Amino acid sequence: MADASALGLWGVPLAIFGGAIRVSTPFLFVSLGECLTERSGRINLGLEGTLVIGAMTGYAMSYHAGNPFIGVGFAALAGLVFGLIHGWLCSFKGVNDIAVGIAMMVLGMGLAFYFGKPYVQPAAPGLPAIPFGWWSDIPQVRAALQVNVLFIAGAILAFAMGWMFRNTRIGLTVRVVGDSTDAARTLAIRPVRVRVLATAVGGAFAGIGGAYLSLYYPGSWNEGIASGQGLMAVALVIFARWNPVNCFWAALLFGGAGALGPALQSVGITEGYYLFYAAPYVLTLGILIATSSTERALTGAPRELAITK
Repeated sequence: MADASALGLWGVPLAIFGGAIRVSTPFLFVSLGECLTERSGRINLGLEGTLVIGAMTGYAMSYHAGNPFIGVGFAALAGLVFGLIHGWLCSFKGVNDIAVGIAMMVLGMGLAFYFGKPYVQPAAPGLPAIPFGWWSDIPQVRAALQVNVLFIAGAILAFAMGWMFRNTRIGLTVRVVGDSTDAARTLAIRPVRVRVLATAVGGAFAGIGGAYLSLYYPGSWNEGIASGQGLMAVALVIFARWNPVNCFWAALLFGGAGALGPALQSVGITEGYYLFYAAPYVLTLGILIATSSTERALTGAPRELAITK
């Protein structure tokens, strides 16, 4: 068997690559959900709460059913319900999207913490991974190339959504509603219905992202599992310019930033590595600053978004 030290300087980038795949999956699903929601002209800051309730629901149902995919299904259902509630509340005249989102975030986290207490200790079946590194004798290579099925599904979903927005009637409808409510009504499209459905589906995606957290990486349920990833995904969507394919690449970038600390620790760097755990938050702040220009900050943004008015 080959010695792991044979990797040499390749150890760190390999660890970051594997970590990026693992860490990026929740960012990917939440950002795709937020991208769909915002393309319809609505912003959902409640996805942090949806992510947490999805993580708790997925873990609990996987534990009781003995099947992690049942847990993922129920996590998506929980996210769908939260999205429907958010979309329904925002459909009333004068209701602010951002205020409702913050309220839904607090509600989701509160419900998850309350109902999730019995599931902190029990072990639920986890999601499987595909061993793309089977050809190597080096443990680090095999670990880095353990790719979870949800990452693959999320990548396919990102490109499918990009195609949908460009080439299908559903995608065109969402884009019209997001750009002009009056134009949508002229075309006999019901903007409220489209936005409620888009918000609901976006919530379902966030719920799946939560299930990934509790059922694969880190693979347990606890109250601090989300670590602000739902909120960071909003910045990710802005950085990706509301493009689902760009969301995929941006999620990998965020995932790589999140993997810096563990990657350095895995190769024996034990002093100061913990500072790199802040990398995703620093990256989020940097992106928000970089996109705050009055000339290009909202390039590509749907014109009906609350932040563009």
